[in-house]
Amino acid sequence: MNKKVFVAKLNFKTTDEELKEYFEKVGPVESAKVIKDYESGRSKGFGFVEYETPEHATQAIETLNNTEFDERTIVVSEAKQRRR
Repeated sequence: MNKKVFVAKLNFKTTDEELKEYFEKVGPVESAKVIKDYESGRSKGFGFVEYETPEHATQAIETLNNTEFDERTIVVSEAKQRRR
């Protein structure tokens, strides 16, 4: 299992810090990043959270998927390796 999770359906106003704070309910977070459009700087509505251990990532998927966060029902899944 990867230590990184993919988070979809984020509120466009959600910040990196808010994302990190919400996911720290499960365990220590190494990083949390809301992905933004390069030109406009506007959120694309998804992001990534990286945990210190794969166990916390698994727990985040199991407990936070389909939960209400920042007025939206989010989807949490395992992050896939990026293709180049």
